[in-house]
Amino acid sequence: MKANRFSILVIIIIFLSVNNLLFADMFYPGERLYYKVSFLGITLGHITINVEGREDLKGSKVVKTKGYMQSNPDIPFVDLKASYESWMDTSGSYSHQFVGKVMIEDGSWDYHLIDFDYKKKKIRTQKWIHKEVFFDSTYYTQKKYCDGLSLFFLARQFTKLGRSIRIPTIVDYDTVFTVINFMNKKTESEIKAVKHKIRTVYFNGKANWTGIYGLTGEFEGWFSDDEASVPIKARMKVYVGNIDIELVEWNRNNWSPPAVENRR
Repeated sequence: MKANRFSILVIIIIFLSVNNLLFADMFYPGERLYYKVSFLGITLGHITINVEGREDLKGSKVVKTKGYMQSNPDIPFVDLKASYESWMDTSGSYSHQFVGKVMIEDGSWDYHLIDFDYKKKKIRTQKWIHKEVFFDSTYYTQKKYCDGLSLFFLARQFTKLGRSIRIPTIVDYDTVFTVINFMNKKTESEIKAVKHKIRTVYFNGKANWTGIYGLTGEFEGWFSDDEASVPIKARMKVYVGNIDIELVEWNRNNWSPPAVENRR
């Protein structure tokens, strides 16, 4: 009996250690990533992604993340401001709650709330424009879903998976799939923020949905080939065409993009 108890204790300690390591690598509290979005060399705007840390949400352990988007003020006729919050499962594979705010033409904001109630096997998605209900839908499902922001972290978690997956995704009131082909393809990338070539892992996929600014269709990503798996570059399709997203600043506990000469 004592031996069995000791074995169970060892398993629990190992599990907690691995869980904490995964959290430290993929969800580093206080991490801030800042990206430039460009089209044919013209800066369209910037994206900021923050990790705020662990929280308890309705009895579930989650990690709260935030994303901000803002268009380049020097470009006329384009004024985009948006903020997103996602409360993700600590596994990094699905979301528990999502809140989105997007500034619309008259300077007011729309508000979007998605509540994932997995115990009751339902998802409720609500959106308000000018403080009036635009839609209010409930879906019953046994699947676990991602929102637009949590997909960013899921991709980081499974960059080296070595196979394709179909991810249940909810955008506005659509329940669809995002397909990501994790090939574990080792590559070399360059960005203006560092002088050396960066060890990266390449993947591609397809968004079977339409998001903000017409984001849809095929995409590509190059993430750092290390434990942090930080997104270095991406290419996506929006209304104007294919845009490039590039890491320009970061704040993550002494992390820097891994150099090619140090590839293992």
